[in-house]
Amino acid sequence: MSVDHTRAPILEALEEYHRAGRLAFTPPGHKQARGADPAVRKVLGDAVFLGDVLASGGLDDRLMRGQVLQRAEELMADAVHAEQTFFTTCGSSLSVKAAMLAVAGPHEKLLIGRDAHKSVASGLILSGIEPVWVEPRWDAERHIAHPPSAAEFERAFEAHPDAKGALITSPTPYGACADVRAVAEVCHRRGVPLVVDEAWGAHLPFHPDLPSWAMDAGADICVTSIHKMGSGLEQGSVFHLQGDLVPPELLKARADLLGTTSPSVLIFAELDGWRRQMALRGRELVGGALALAAEVRAAIEAVDGLHVNDREDFCGPSLADDFDPLPVVIDVTGLGVTGYQAADWLREHRAVDAHLSDHRRIGAQLTHGDDRETADELLTALKDLAGAAPGLSPAPRVDVPAPGELRMEQARLPRDAFFGPAEQVPVAQAAGRVAAEMITPYPPGIPAVLPGERLTEPVLRYLTSGRAAGMNLPDANDPEMGSIRVVAGDSAG
Repeated sequence: MSVDHTRAPILEALEEYHRAGRLAFTPPGHKQARGADPAVRKVLGDAVFLGDVLASGGLDDRLMRGQVLQRAEELMADAVHAEQTFFTTCGSSLSVKAAMLAVAGPHEKLLIGRDAHKSVASGLILSGIEPVWVEPRWDAERHIAHPPSAAEFERAFEAHPDAKGALITSPTPYGACADVRAVAEVCHRRGVPLVVDEAWGAHLPFHPDLPSWAMDAGADICVTSIHKMGSGLEQGSVFHLQGDLVPPELLKARADLLGTTSPSVLIFAELDGWRRQMALRGRELVGGALALAAEVRAAIEAVDGLHVNDREDFCGPSLADDFDPLPVVIDVTGLGVTGYQAADWLREHRAVDAHLSDHRRIGAQLTHGDDRETADELLTALKDLAGAAPGLSPAPRVDVPAPGELRMEQARLPRDAFFGPAEQVPVAQAAGRVAAEMITPYPPGIPAVLPGERLTEPVLRYLTSGRAAGMNLPDANDPEMGSIRVVAGDSAG
């Protein structure tokens, strides 16, 4: 059957909805903007409300007989070489949980790279899955984690042959990529599926100069955030499926447990439109972004005090297997400031928002939506930052542990620790206690502490010194890190 990527079923159905002049006595209650607050309409414009209709009984009929969403998902699957695709309007945070639940259940084991996003940790808490942590490849010189190797997954399966599958994050928010094909082969030799959290890889299928994307590399389920590196609205996510290790009806049922019964047609429509845009012009658009990124990287590298992390920094023995150059990651230690200071200065003084910031880096994400004008503004702002840096306060010290000190014992299941009896104790008394909360430097959102881990002094020093230096810890019970929530009745040691 021929596939026509010039079509956009959701956008076309929305256009027909307005052409037909449908009158809805259904949610949403703003009734095509008529009931919306005038001040809100002035800021958002009426187009937002006009695109906000019911998915069933609005965009499609009450039994979804027009198959509008189904046809859009089929086109997406074809565009990215998947067998089946599911849209979600709850972000990849939902998609990755659904994928986990489709592979393992309560008290079953799942191999997971310890550099996973907090949404994976949330999935563990909700599901009761037992994590078997697979160590990332730590770069002790640059203090950064890269995805685990296939050999590490092989060793983990040998120690835990009853594991139901594996989950790996690739690319990372820093652009480091795993050898997904090799990890998939490790899983498939045992007849179990591989889930890839590829939230940062929506663009990968559309240009040959980028790392191979998960479906082409043999993964069974791939989760992608279209709102990150694509053109989707915030919360626009898809998860793709192939092979026979995970039944599609099972994956859909698990997603239904978590998803909303009131999905946003606005988000669906942009997922549909982005697929059409990429299917028709993806190579051209992504190629333009890659060319622009190469120029921007070279120009930033020429600024005294700035260094752009490149393939030579991130890839090699015991490091990442591949590299995406569009998350332009800039080391600012040569300016004598932290990434937190640099990000704050750029926002306050040049109205430029960096994507991520840590104790030594900022990220300037480029996509096909950037052009020479935005690139020039970024470069000007970074040059101004370099000029202003000598006048900023000295960089606060962040006590980043050595790789061996970052890992803590998983003393209890994350679910048991999170939902069990707990108490708040001063950080000075927390070493040796079992954490009952998740603590996540954000962005990029990789938890430093998970429920059930036995806390250690090096990790606690990292978080307290990081917080004093400007680290954002949005999920900590005490964001100031004066105290921490631990399992009650569990003595230190």
